[in-house]
Amino acid sequence: MSNSSNAQTKSTPAFLAQAAIAFGIAFAATIIGILYLPLDIWQRGFLLMATLFLVSSAFTLAKVVRDQHEASKVHSRIDEARLEKLIAEHDPFKVG
Repeated sequence: MSNSSNAQTKSTPAFLAQAAIAFGIAFAATIIGILYLPLDIWQRGFLLMATLFLVSSAFTLAKVVRDQHEASKVHSRIDEARLEKLIAEHDPFKVG
């Protein structure tokens, strides 16, 4: 089996920083926009709660997708180990 299937991809610190900065700017811009819209306090409150719910749902969705991906990798490694065991136990010169 090849090592490329076992290699894990890891984000670089620069990519992590870029993602965190982009999230922070987008979140701050949304909050500032909500605060400065010419709306009643109840309308602002609704938009703020919807924004917070959207952000928390996005984090939850990202975690679920990551967990499913990691679980599928574990299953494929188990199947790979079973196949390697069968190949190692197989003796093509065994009679009978």
